Amino acid sequence: MPPGISTLAADAPELSAANTGFMLICSALVMLMTPGLAFFYGGMVRVKSTLNMLMMSFISLGIVTILWVLYGFSMAFGTDIGSVVGWSSDYVGLGNIGVNELWDGYTIPVFVFAVFQLMFAIITPALISGALADRVKFTAWALFITLWATVVYFPVAHWVWGSGGWLFEMGVIDFAGGTAVHINAGAAALGVILVIGKRVGFKKDPMRPHSLPLVMLGAALLWFGWFGFNAGSWLGNDDGVGAVMFVNTQVATAAAMLAWLIYEKIRHGAFTTLGAASGAVAGLVAITPAGGSVSPLGAIAVGAVSGLLCAMAVGLKFKFGYDDSLDVVGVHLVGGVVGSLLVGLFATGGVQSDAKGLFYGGGLDQLGKQAVGVFAVLAYSLVVSAVLAFVLDKTIGMRVDEDVEVSGIDQDEHAETAYDFSGAGGGAGSRKAAPATGEAVAAAANKKVDA
Repeated sequence: MPPGISTLAADAPELSAANTGFMLICSALVMLMTPGLAFFYGGMVRVKSTLNMLMMSFISLGIVTILWVLYGFSMAFGTDIGSVVGWSSDYVGLGNIGVNELWDGYTIPVFVFAVFQLMFAIITPALISGALADRVKFTAWALFITLWATVVYFPVAHWVWGSGGWLFEMGVIDFAGGTAVHINAGAAALGVILVIGKRVGFKKDPMRPHSLPLVMLGAALLWFGWFGFNAGSWLGNDDGVGAVMFVNTQVATAAAMLAWLIYEKIRHGAFTTLGAASGAVAGLVAITPAGGSVSPLGAIAVGAVSGLLCAMAVGLKFKFGYDDSLDVVGVHLVGGVVGSLLVGLFATGGVQSDAKGLFYGGGLDQLGKQAVGVFAVLAYSLVVSAVLAFVLDKTIGMRVDEDVEVSGIDQDEHAETAYDFSGAGGGAGSRKAAPATGEAVAAAANKKVDA
């Protein structure tokens, strides 16, 4: 996917069963990241919003899959039109692709490439949902995903990875999605929350995670799936570049987690599980664009810098007053920017391409290219996402009513609650008057356990 990829042979390649199997496994790993994200976000919200948070990720699996088959793959990876979008009628509906037809220059079928890229398209809008916890109508969110994927994600994916895309042709390096996925989602999250406003009680009421074990489970699934996300983005296993990316993914994530925890201990006096999970995700985000360009020592630097800067950035929402519920801006936008720009400093010129960063004698050329890619995607996604949110808010309404937000969005939007303790430890009398909200149920259960 990144610029500088060489073909596997001078003549036409043949289908490789090994690479095809590897890429199918990587596709499954990336698919697992979306449920992992759902658990990560679901544990971070209050009890009364848990199911809604899970569903905001899961619905992307449904919506984006259908869009990708109908026209998304064609827009992202079809024949270039003006360097801004692709289109190939053969890809519409994935209906005119041969079973053994290979992706150009590679040893894997077009269908395998298409399904791998589909998983990227699915998780990107799901990332946005964490910024909007507690307060968005589910129907509005589903419509937003549909519109956003169509007018933002598919074109941006073509800019960055599509043959003829203007950032691809410029030589911007984005191995696996620092710009197209993380900056794109982070900027979109900022654009939407500036339109829909803050949660009721923001900066006044405690809004602590209700299940840190769930957060850690989600972070672990993300970390696991990210090996497919990153190493798979080389689309094969023939030259060792994917192996370097695999190693760098582990190294940067470890460094970022440690940097976040050290900052947290100095700043707040404790090492928290939420900090460990958030730091790991920050490292995963930052190494995504850079891991195919840097050495393992460079990966330590990328991870440590991203862990520190993202830990510092999550507090900006309180300073500037924007309600980024689960720190999508602080982790994904900031981490994506950091990782993408550090390519211009730490690229060795000896892994995915011969492009060198400033610290390896390459001057400022690659850093300049990276900056163009970063700020082009950031600006486009921020503005278009804000416009989409504004239009939806003024037509069907983006937010639930205030009383629904206070009592709990799960019951109103999904007619369910995450935890049902109605039959726990009670006789007939205890079942007559169940608490009205999930938070009240959890509080009563905790009180019983404490007793």
